[in-house]
Amino acid sequence: MAANETREVFVTGLRNAHAMENQALSIMKPQLSRIENYPEVAAKLEQHIRETEGQIGRLEDILAGLNEDHSSLKDMALSFTGAMAAMGHTMAGDEIQKNSFANFALENFEMAAYKSLLTVAEAGGYGAATSALQANLAEEQAMAAWLDENIAAVTTKFLSLREAGERAKV
Repeated sequence: MAANETREVFVTGLRNAHAMENQALSIMKPQLSRIENYPEVAAKLEQHIRETEGQIGRLEDILAGLNEDHSSLKDMALSFTGAMAAMGHTMAGDEIQKNSFANFALENFEMAAYKSLLTVAEAGGYGAATSALQANLAEEQAMAAWLDENIAAVTTKFLSLREAGERAKV
């Protein structure tokens, strides 16, 4: 692949990742504002929101280093769809579970995106970007692992609250 083609794929991937992270914020922030009975989930979401904001900054730095900018249109479109997805779960009787499943899927999607970007960075000689992309990937892997390790506990607490007649969904 010609160098300019690889650069185009890399820049497009970075813009997509930037939009993806904005989408993640538009999903996590409403979730966090609604959580009442799952303080451990709230704490982890709050931490990951801060990490995601840092990831966006890293992506912007990489793009700036390439004399490129993020795509405001992609950012707005994915943020809107993320907000709609988050709102859709609020009507579910098992909102906390649906959010946990969706977050786990999103974290795995993000991991795949960063692994792909790292491959393109290597192929295109964009070594200056790899440490930032590796940092983003590591944070996504940590969040996915936490979600994976805690789905049983969240489900058990959901069942316990529901059986006790308490507000279980969030």
